Amino acid sequence: MIAAKRNLFRRLFAGLCSGLLLAALLPLPASAEENSINVYNWGQYISDGTDGYIDVNAAFNEATGIKVNYMTFDSNESLYTKLKTGGSTYDVIIPSDYMIGKLISEDMLEPIDFSHIPNYRYIDESYKNQPYDPDNAYSVPYTWGTVGVIYNTKYVDAEDTGSWDLLWNSKYSGKILMFDNPRDAFAIAEGKLGLSLNTREEEDLRAAAYQLIEQKPLVQAYVMDQIYDKMEREEAWIAPYYAGDYLMMAEENPDLAFYFPKESFNLFIDALCIPKGCQNKEGAEAYINFLCQPEICGENLEYLGYSAPETAAKEYMDPEVTGSDIAYPAEDVLSRGESFLNLPVEANQMMDSLWLEVKTQGGTDPYALWCMIAFVAAVLLYLAASRIRRKRRIARRCARWKTEENKI
Repeated sequence: MIAAKRNLFRRLFAGLCSGLLLAALLPLPASAEENSINVYNWGQYISDGTDGYIDVNAAFNEATGIKVNYMTFDSNESLYTKLKTGGSTYDVIIPSDYMIGKLISEDMLEPIDFSHIPNYRYIDESYKNQPYDPDNAYSVPYTWGTVGVIYNTKYVDAEDTGSWDLLWNSKYSGKILMFDNPRDAFAIAEGKLGLSLNTREEEDLRAAAYQLIEQKPLVQAYVMDQIYDKMEREEAWIAPYYAGDYLMMAEENPDLAFYFPKESFNLFIDALCIPKGCQNKEGAEAYINFLCQPEICGENLEYLGYSAPETAAKEYMDPEVTGSDIAYPAEDVLSRGESFLNLPVEANQMMDSLWLEVKTQGGTDPYALWCMIAFVAAVLLYLAASRIRRKRRIARRCARWKTEENKI
């Protein structure tokens, strides 16, 4: 296990030193009522003290006196729904690139005061001025990563790997998992078809939906965070997912392997944002600044397996991690990656509608459907024939009664 190879003393010492250093840099809330922040993040997406790594939220609390109330979501769509419907207040959220663009377009984010985030200077220029936030006004990069295919080498033949086609291979029916969110699922189907992952054409979206409908009979389950247990325990053998999560899974099950599909794949940035309605903006900015400190960023992302958006953080990471061709793919591999853009409302609505169709109607077995239709038709024919026979019997009886009456 990679984590077992780390020098525990180095890690704890670095976390303590960085915490003490930042205590002098970070602003404290103005009142006791502001002495906490609500953070809404992806599941299993922050170092929590496991395996001797830093507990980021505890270190932040120690350095600033600000308590972190930490909650998780499992997809950008569920995050959006939570924010849109209200009922909960968050100070820091960590959506992905395309969702940040959507939140900005709907005026759902607060502009960040970068004078409170001096550590922003450590973020590499290549992760700034992105299409989702071209003026760097609403977001600070947290991690970046990729999507690929995870498979179990004990059960999956190597010659079947290398393409998205593996997720449609009937040989592994019932052992395949699929993303339980439309944007990632459609992107895989679009990549398989050679389409842009940002297509907005109705014909393309319908073609992708048809691919997902074809796949559904082979799928064991649509998952997000549930993938960990299913892949680690070998309940499933194949799944598309994020490369950083694969690195964590492989520590638990060394028979798991990963590849970047030859067609194309999603290349993403997840970033720290402050939603409208936050209760402690000053504390939120202090938290963002804390996560950008190179020592904290390095400790955090070494644990997560995701890629750091700042070169300075790599100095505090194990070379085995920074040298990983999965966490940090070569340029020729990255050239096949495509980042999601915020699609027009009409395209999003169509994708959501088609996704509902995939989930609720697409998985019917055609043979079973035809058998059901044939059975229903047979029953209807039988009932119709029975009614006709009954009418004929009644007609014959009536005829006999009339004949007998005439004889009398």
